[in-house]
Amino acid sequence: MNNASFFRNDACPYFPCHEGVDPERFNCLFCYCPLYALGPRCGGNFAYTASGVKDCSSCTRLHDGDGGAQIVRELFPLLADLARREGGHA
Repeated sequence: MNNASFFRNDACPYFPCHEGVDPERFNCLFCYCPLYALGPRCGGNFAYTASGVKDCSSCTRLHDGDGGAQIVRELFPLLADLARREGGHA
């Protein structure tokens, strides 16, 4: 895969940071997940720790191949709405 929707950094000391994805298909493009702020609406495989922190270490949703960009595009209206509300411009 070689396109703007796919980036692999196999030189990263944490690569691959999520188990369950073929390293050749592992997409690092969304290393910091833009969907994190959506909480349970992100659609990924996550859990909350005992202290209430969202733990996404079991999620491969944006990391398996080049489909992550499409998922982010689909959920962008939710992200934009969240940003408007958090910025006080509801």
